[in-house]
Amino acid sequence: MENMATQLLVLPGSINIAKNKNVYPAMSITEIIGNGFFIVDRQWTVKYWNKKAEKLLNIRAKDIIGKNLWEQFSETLPVSFYANYHKAFLQDIPARFEEYWEEKEAWFDVVTWHSDDSLFVSFKSSSYPVLISRSAKDLKILNDLYRFVSEVTNDCLWEWNFDTKELFWIDGGHKRVFGYSIENSLVPQKFWESCLHAEERTGILARLNKIIAEGSATIWEEEYRFKKANGEYAFVHDRGHIIYEDGHASRMVGATRDITDRVLLENKLTEERQLKQRQIIEAVLTAQEEERAAIGLELQDNLVQILATAKMYMQMAKNNHNKRAPYLKKSGEFIQNVIEEIRKISKKLVVPGTNIASLYDNIKILIHDLILTLPMGIDFEPEGFSQVDLDKRLQLTIFRIVQEQVSNILKHANATRATIHLSRQENEITLLISDNGKGCDPDKEKKGVGIINIRTRAELHQGRIAIVSKPGEGFELKVVLPLAAS
Repeated sequence: MENMATQLLVLPGSINIAKNKNVYPAMSITEIIGNGFFIVDRQWTVKYWNKKAEKLLNIRAKDIIGKNLWEQFSETLPVSFYANYHKAFLQDIPARFEEYWEEKEAWFDVVTWHSDDSLFVSFKSSSYPVLISRSAKDLKILNDLYRFVSEVTNDCLWEWNFDTKELFWIDGGHKRVFGYSIENSLVPQKFWESCLHAEERTGILARLNKIIAEGSATIWEEEYRFKKANGEYAFVHDRGHIIYEDGHASRMVGATRDITDRVLLENKLTEERQLKQRQIIEAVLTAQEEERAAIGLELQDNLVQILATAKMYMQMAKNNHNKRAPYLKKSGEFIQNVIEEIRKISKKLVVPGTNIASLYDNIKILIHDLILTLPMGIDFEPEGFSQVDLDKRLQLTIFRIVQEQVSNILKHANATRATIHLSRQENEITLLISDNGKGCDPDKEKKGVGIINIRTRAELHQGRIAIVSKPGEGFELKVVLPLAAS
């Protein structure tokens, strides 16, 4: 194709390219290539003989079509040719051989393929002279052909004859990409169909037949799996230009591109996204179960016991009139204690609306409630922006991340002090939460439920997180949330 392109670039300006894209050379590619080509049946009767075969073997098509191949060359054809052609009928893949023909004083490079009861033979001879000059008609045919082929790609080029149900594989692309020993040779449509993956074959053929029957589309395009010579399947993208003659779809010129690397990468990315989604769902469900379990434990081990005690004092007040007042007072204290505990649980689950308490206030309330009962200092340092810049969803996300990470610190860090720093740089909000605890291995921490929850919340706003920690050197969580995305 490169040589063809070079010739086309130097053609005189008198050669025009038809404006109508459906105008296409009337000659088939088998008539304009440099390879000899012929077809015989199982009785070795010649069914087709192209013009290059006439020149290479010095016998005209009309003098050999319908006659027995071996009878015509019985006195001159080497026995090795006879053996290779018979062997070709027994093989399921294209075969290639090279033999010297003494009568012709030349080496012949031959590719054979059989389908049903026919043997397809493509050959070239080293003694056949290369034509330097071409007629204007031949140049125009090549020019038009090159134009059509260049509209698609230049990978594995082919021409498909719908009438004869044959494909011509051009320029060795199928040999280079898929391993078939075919170059500038016809293959039966049935062979191409046999290379389609069984799960996709019916659909591909149905869509193609529908396009041909409708007779309006000029482009056919498919992505599918194609069997290579070694039995493996490649993912390919096929694109062809349909040629109409007298309103009838007669041929198609196109190219097949191997897209296996792209498809495998896409599949890998899809699997990674699905795995990540499963991890997120698992983390959310785990967090929910842990939260429910903690609430259930609090209710069972604390509040239920307090209420049982309050009930006991109320029963004692009912039965003992002399101590009714102190018993009822004690019972009331227990009930008030339950109310306070329920309020604490509620604060963990429900954040007051921003119209009632601001983000700053909610974080301060969270810190105040914690330091009353825990021996740890927590500093909150907001800097550089107004809360009105944040919508309600983003404020809730920031609060939940603070709540989650402070909970992680209390559970795992053994820290005596933590800092929550909230700032703005241009169109990004940065939340930095650090502690002076025992630290950890960041790679292991990234797989924890708490960090996965934080990452999930950040990614809902197209944000990102980073962890800096070493065993014995504390822990730092950095969350960056873009304002524009929110």
